[in-house]
Amino acid sequence: MGARVARMFRNINLENRVHREISKEKPRAAPRHPAISGGGSGGDGDVADTAGSVHQKNDPLLKLLKSVYVESKEPAAAAEASQEVTAVKEAARRPLRFSLPGLVELKDVPKGKLTIAEALKALSSHQRQPHAWTPEKISQEYSLDLKDTKALLQFFIPFQVEIIPPKTDAKQIKAS
Repeated sequence: MGARVARMFRNINLENRVHREISKEKPRAAPRHPAISGGGSGGDGDVADTAGSVHQKNDPLLKLLKSVYVESKEPAAAAEASQEVTAVKEAARRPLRFSLPGLVELKDVPKGKLTIAEALKALSSHQRQPHAWTPEKISQEYSLDLKDTKALLQFFIPFQVEIIPPKTDAKQIKAS
């Protein structure tokens, strides 16, 4: 019996909520775009004008397009040009001065570049004997620019490993 009473109060509440929603004022529709709301037949004419202007010839643009000249080369000429480029690239390489065992074995390096092993060797040589291994000599030895060599010596700092011993004065629990 308690369920019937609860259902009756629930339905009364439902009817009140529905009545409130129905009696609310309806929201207004958003305004239409001016081109569409201009009139029933005017909107179709605008679309036709736009489509006509797209398909219409534009003489100044057509003259500019005709003045463009495209020149193409045969594939054989392109292959010869690529062979010349590779020959120039091979000439701009230098043999490897120093390498570490176990790393990728390189035979030559592009001029103006260093491997990590060569950079570390040049830095250690400069640190041990700065008068003998000047930036000018290093740049000449490894085919580098003098500006790059000075920057290498100033800013390239290899890391140093420091082993810190563990603390031995740990507190121990004494037996009582």
